[in-house]
Amino acid sequence: MNGTGLLLLFFGVTLGSVFGVLWLFSTRRGQQPADDAVLSPATGSDDLLAGAFRAVGARVAASPKQTDPVRRLLQQAGYRYTDSVQIFAGIKMATGALLAAVLGFSAIVSGSDAASVVTAAAAGGGFGYLLPDRVLKIMIRRRMGRIRRAIPYALDLMVLSVEAGQSLNQALYDAASELREAYPDLSAELNQVHAELRAGKARADALLDLGERGSEPELRKLANVLIDADRFGTSLAPALRTHARYLRTRTRQQAQEAARKVGVKLVFPIFFLILPSVLLVTLAPAVMRMMSQLRQFVGE
Repeated sequence: MNGTGLLLLFFGVTLGSVFGVLWLFSTRRGQQPADDAVLSPATGSDDLLAGAFRAVGARVAASPKQTDPVRRLLQQAGYRYTDSVQIFAGIKMATGALLAAVLGFSAIVSGSDAASVVTAAAAGGGFGYLLPDRVLKIMIRRRMGRIRRAIPYALDLMVLSVEAGQSLNQALYDAASELREAYPDLSAELNQVHAELRAGKARADALLDLGERGSEPELRKLANVLIDADRFGTSLAPALRTHARYLRTRTRQQAQEAARKVGVKLVFPIFFLILPSVLLVTLAPAVMRMMSQLRQFVGE
């Protein structure tokens, strides 16, 4: 197997590992009940694949001090199961072992020496071990973006509920129920707040945890608005309506800013990709004809 074959095999295995991790995470999250955010395993969490990852992760699990940041990242991605850290550790070990085995075997097949085989296996193992972390951060960023887009609609629903005479707890539950299909990520967050309130947790603490669970600044601002309105006894509906108007204005301004940046960002692909092609198509026939005429002139 030559170098090109090794490179193609490496990228193929890498893409397969990425899609495999994404599929596993999406399947795992799809098993979570939409109307409940309790920290318990889902019904389908004892399948063969998740059980194998859990068993491997339990053997390499670190201390709670080291696993708390990982658990926080998993919660930001929407995975609040008690065994999510163990499953994630098992996935990291599996992807690392898979890439290490593939690259090591490829190096052996290509006739490399022992040092090259060990280097390829170590590089594949390190890359595979770090790959789920990168995938998890991408999933967190996408989820926070979906939550950010859903907050104005949740505020509108909460305004309707509060103006109808309902309490804040019931407004949170109604907003979560209405957003269950369109925006399940924010619905899960609001459902968890409602579950904590039903369990007897103080409202300020539950709302504070809502802001601290996610890395989205707008979610923290929403929690602060609700905490301030509850603490100082101000009218909640005008505050929520004003905050929703602010979020929509900011979203529109960000869209306008992104639209203005498109022209600058298009300079580089136009200059380096499109312009050479246009010059090649338009000038190449003239250059070839001119060279032919010069060759005839010199020959004469």
